[in-house]
Amino acid sequence: MKNERNYYVYLMTNAGNSTLYTGVTSSLEHRVFEHKQKLVKGFTQRYNLTKLVYYEETDDIGAAIAREKEIKGWTRKKKDALIASMSPTWRDLAEDWYGDPHAQDPSSRRRGTRDDKKRK
Repeated sequence: MKNERNYYVYLMTNAGNSTLYTGVTSSLEHRVFEHKQKLVKGFTQRYNLTKLVYYEETDDIGAAIAREKEIKGWTRKKKDALIASMSPTWRDLAEDWYGDPHAQDPSSRRRGTRDDKKRK
């Protein structure tokens, strides 16, 4: 059986778009939430990188890691062009994902039950 898992390469920035972070994850929604809530100490917390400005998806973890390394080696100008290809205004692509900024971690939300789905 083929692995159905997806992996994401993503770029985060701060309000002034002055610093970039390139990462890879298997749960983009969860990882962006961690960045926005500053739950993990490190580079993104220190530089307030809470804006998702680019991401791409693959089902191959090796390809995702290779792509992350490739992008990290690029010049700032090339990274800026990549971001502009998805978000020309550098809008936060995750701005509507969570609603309340103090929301619960998306990975711990209660999943709908079969009865919940029947009522819709």
